[in-house]
Amino acid sequence: MRVFLILVTLTCLANAQHQALMDYLERRLLAIEDRISLWHEQTNRYATELREFKQQMVAQIETLDKDKETLRTDLDSVGTRVDRVEREMDYLETQNGAQPCVDVDDKLVEQQVTVVKEKNKFKYAKATDCRDMISSIKAMKILKRVGGPKGMWTKDVGSSSGKVYIFNGTDEDTIYEFGSIRDFTISQGTSMAKTVKLPSPWRGSGHTVYNNHAYYVKEGKELRLIKYNLQNGSVADSAVFPVQDHVPVYSLTPETVIDLAADEEGLWAIYATKETERHISLAKMDANTLDIEQMWDTPCPRENAEAAFIICGTVYVVYNTALPSRSRVQCVFDVSDMVTNDDAPLVYFPKRYGSHSSLKYNPLEQLIYAWDDGYQILYKLAMKKKLEV
Repeated sequence: MRVFLILVTLTCLANAQHQALMDYLERRLLAIEDRISLWHEQTNRYATELREFKQQMVAQIETLDKDKETLRTDLDSVGTRVDRVEREMDYLETQNGAQPCVDVDDKLVEQQVTVVKEKNKFKYAKATDCRDMISSIKAMKILKRVGGPKGMWTKDVGSSSGKVYIFNGTDEDTIYEFGSIRDFTISQGTSMAKTVKLPSPWRGSGHTVYNNHAYYVKEGKELRLIKYNLQNGSVADSAVFPVQDHVPVYSLTPETVIDLAADEEGLWAIYATKETERHISLAKMDANTLDIEQMWDTPCPRENAEAAFIICGTVYVVYNTALPSRSRVQCVFDVSDMVTNDDAPLVYFPKRYGSHSSLKYNPLEQLIYAWDDGYQILYKLAMKKKLEV
């Protein structure tokens, strides 16, 4: 009986422990269910909030896209208005007759004109019937950047060969010759060029290439003009420039003491001396013998001048202006007296990098080859007849 009671007691204890364990497990399961239910509730709430946030972001992006398009339209409108204002300013400047950036003594100008008339006792005999003059700059094209801030590049003015010549620097002795403009444009630097070694360094950036010859200035005790044959690689002729007391022809390009140029009329030399220190002089030269045929003192000031070019016997001097990144033809001198400063149109060059160290006119193409702070630039000209002035 006692054993039975012990067994009964043990069984009751076991049942009680089992019931307690079942109650504990049930409570744990209910707690887990509550947590799972809470997690589902929170997940649904987060999903709803995320969906609403996404809808808000989509609406904001659509609004920003509309604002962006409106802003782009406004900017285009502003750009158009700015371009129109610039054109109107250029027009007003041409109508108001802006004065040169340098002060020129009226009496001195009159004296120079008198000297010119006295020196030019014989009328200049034109070699051609060319009567073209520049009307405006029609377009510009920046080809590339090769070389230093100052230099000169050009085609052969008297030939249709198409070769391009690069004179880099103001005191060098190596010319780079390209077969064409395209070769120059696609070349990595001067890799596609033929090098031409000159017998002596050039001075300044006032050289030219005319009828298969390079004409340049050699500086020493005297200024000597060199005519170098590019076909056989030899000096064809040389001559001392027969003018004393030279000064730089352009104040903004002081390395250039003589600027050689070629046009429809042949070879020219633009220079300055202490005698006429404030103004530029001009000489017509024989391209074969380098003799000077005739000389003129122009009323064009040296001060603030960058460079010059010649078309049909008319020299156009380009000056730096007060306008940002602008150059302008402010003085014109025609050896045939068909065009005067009062008659000539105002010609502005488009935006530039620094200042022109050289401007070379090609009459076969009616283009100006310009060197501007190491950039090689082409200016397309609009022309008209001198009699239309």
